[in-house]
Amino acid sequence: MIEKEDAVKVLQTIAENLLGVAGNGSNFQRLPDDYWGYYAKGHDKKGKFGVIVTYSEQGTDVEDLLIMYRDWADKNKKDSS
Repeated sequence: MIEKEDAVKVLQTIAENLLGVAGNGSNFQRLPDDYWGYYAKGHDKKGKFGVIVTYSEQGTDVEDLLIMYRDWADKNKKDSS
């Protein structure tokens, strides 16, 4: 289970990354009209974490990404056991 202090660190890292991206309009230039994604990763004293933020005008884009991630996570979990 993640400790309270580690959870705070994870959320602080994500928030700081997203604020940095959101604060600079040039990060959004030349993006596709209907899809946008951002990936942040970091670590605490026990492990690593990653966060994917995705926007799409087509809901299936987001659903397909979640399915791909779940498939990858299932395969990785089985391979590392």
